This record gives sequence, C-alpha cells and structure tokens, in this order.
Amino acid sequence: MVAQVTTTIAPEIIYPDCDGQPMSDNTKQFRWIVTIKENIELLFDQDPNVFIAGDLLWYPIEGDNKTRLAPDTMVVFGRPKGDRGSYQQWKEGGIPPQVVFEILSPGNRMGEMNRKLRFYEQHGVEEYYIYDPDRIDFTGWIRSGERLEAIDDLTTWTSPRLAIEFQMQPDTLVIYHPDGRPFLGFVELDLRRQQAEQELEQANRRTEAAMQQAEAATQQAAAATQRAEMLATKLRELGIDDP
Repeated sequence: MVAQVTTTIAPEIIYPDCDGQPMSDNTKQFRWIVTIKENIELLFDQDPNVFIAGDLLWYPIEGDNKTRLAPDTMVVFGRPKGDRGSYQQWKEGGIPPQVVFEILSPGNRMGEMNRKLRFYEQHGVEEYYIYDPDRIDFTGWIRSGERLEAIDDLTTWTSPRLAIEFQMQPDTLVIYHPDGRPFLGFVELDLRRQQAEQELEQANRRTEAAMQQAEAATQQAAAATQRAEMLATKLRELGIDDP
C-alpha cells in the first residue's frame, strides 16, 4: 500500500489597503494634514526617489498584517514616487519612512499616541512630529541609536532630513521651505500663483512698451540722420560747405 503525501499550501496573506479608520476627525485636522503633505510634495517634486504619502498603511513586517500604522504624512527617502495601495516595507528595499507627522484631533487619546511613538521607534523612523492645532502644541522626537528622543526646544527647529523650519507662533505653527517660503494651503498657493502671473504679465507689458518706445526712438534718430544727410548733399550741390 502506497502512503499518500498531503501537501499543505499556506494561505496567501492579505495586506488590506484600509484599516477602517477615517483620515481625519474634523476640517482643521484635515487642512493641516493636506498642507504638510502637499508642501513636502512640492519641496521634493524634482527628486524621483522621495516617496511621500498621506494616510497610507505601512506594514513593516512581511507575513504580519496586524502590525501596521497609517501616519498622517510619511516621507521615505530612497524609494521611487508612484501609487501604492499600502507601503509594504519588504517590497521597498527594507527602507522605513524616515519622517512621519501626526496631526491631533480631539478624538486622539494619550494611550494611542504612546503606542504610535513606540511603533515608530521600533520600526526605524528618524524624525517624528506631532502638532495639535487646537492647543497650539508642537512636539517632536529624533532618533538617537535605537530610541526616539524628545526634542527639548521646538520654538525654532529645522528638520535634519527635510531642511524645513518650524516656528512656533503664539497662535499657530508656521513651517518654512528651505528657501524661506511658508507652507501654504491650496487656496493661498493659487492666489499667489495668480498674483505672480499678473505681475509677470504687467512686467511683460512694461517691457513691450519700453521696447516699442526704444524702437520708435531708433526710427526717429534714423529719420533725423537721413534728413541731415539729405541736407548736407543738397548744400554740396549748391556749392555750400557744411557748417
């Protein structure tokens, strides 16, 4: 009698793209998430190897679909831009997000935020920032060896990785691009774009008018020179020397 060999096939592990949690709890939180994420997108727009995402599930461990978090914004240096359903670290060269942001809402709890801090510490995040727009409170941590250490003074702080500057004002957090431009929302950016286009159009009009004036002056000078030459020729024909 021949014994039958039973082959067991391990079930495929599914890594869901959604955890059922909302991206934000209110408009203020959503506005801050979008502003930070999109301004960092603008900052690294020309670098194909900086991946930036908002509310994207990050799975750090292959075979484990329970260990996961979706940072409000995460920045990964060394990974190409492009769409993803989730960030599965083992498919990304083993590179974890180096910078993450969380924007607090009234629904966030201290235990939840401590859990996130431990997660980011354990899985390789280098810089972790939390902003509470209701309390105007900004906190951050930076990696030192195996730990994320709290940053003592964030009144004015420049991110080592992003080179953006944070400044705490009495009523808000202001973030600046490396060239000194502030982070702005879409409406403000569009208004500034329109203003810049109007200023450029006005400058072009002034340049065109100046060129037309210069051309007219050149034509007038040429006409005056031609008249002088004609007069000189006429005088010579009459036997009169030029004065």
